[in-house]
Amino acid sequence: MSDMLSGLESLGLGGMGKIDIFDDPAKEAQAEAAKKAALAEDAAKKAFLDEKACILEKTCKCRICDFQFKTKTVKTGKAKMVSQDVDLRPRYREIDSVKYGVIACPICGYAALSKNFDVLTSGQAALIKEKISALFTGLPEAGETYTYDDAIQRHKLALVNAVVKHGKTSERAYLCLLLAWLVRAKYEELESKGTPDAAKEVEKLKAEEKDFLVKALEGFNEAYLKENFPLYVLDEQTATYLIAALNLEVGNKEEAMKWAGKIIYNQNASDRIKDKARHIKELAEGKQ
Repeated sequence: MSDMLSGLESLGLGGMGKIDIFDDPAKEAQAEAAKKAALAEDAAKKAFLDEKACILEKTCKCRICDFQFKTKTVKTGKAKMVSQDVDLRPRYREIDSVKYGVIACPICGYAALSKNFDVLTSGQAALIKEKISALFTGLPEAGETYTYDDAIQRHKLALVNAVVKHGKTSERAYLCLLLAWLVRAKYEELESKGTPDAAKEVEKLKAEEKDFLVKALEGFNEAYLKENFPLYVLDEQTATYLIAALNLEVGNKEEAMKWAGKIIYNQNASDRIKDKARHIKELAEGKQ
């Protein structure tokens, strides 16, 4: 448009000559979108720097191929939990430490949760060599931190290893739970960015999260009946609560209340976990 408001230079307002007299909704929307994108980019940069400061690299030796490699791990005391989801997913301020729970050999494809990476029988090693290493084409090199895509890929690799080596049902169930948490974190990250094309991807990821929750529940139900406690890392009360929570999340409200009741009426359960179980029961009854 022409410089309709020229002549204000002597008043110190020379820059006002080209302003729109009437607001343009389309331009306002574009400006707001650009502002949100800039804020999201600044937040992502800060989050990256915070996460980078929380991790270190350590050297591991593969039990399958003897290759020495570096893996990323969270520095002791750096991950400070601020809250938990109903299914016990921890939320941290500076870093999502769940991303860094798996150690994976980039050469032969052996992967496991760090807790039991070095726990492997000769029979299990033979199975992994035959069914994974013989086919494995290599693990892509990660950047300075793990993205959620990196973490999901590594945890899926660990899950395949657990299946191939006939790992305990509770170990496989726990990996399914971790994968549900990581997929949830990924779609929450997408939602926070607010990009127009995110909706379909979020819907797909929510369906994937549900699949992992269903498998985690299936595994913990079986392990509860057949294994001794702890179930991987879960004591009896925590496992009972988690089964209640998973039933709630997949829509089995009656089962959720039944398992929550096992905690609520257990004299040996702590007040803290009883309160959490009551919350499950209230959610299942639709009181919250």
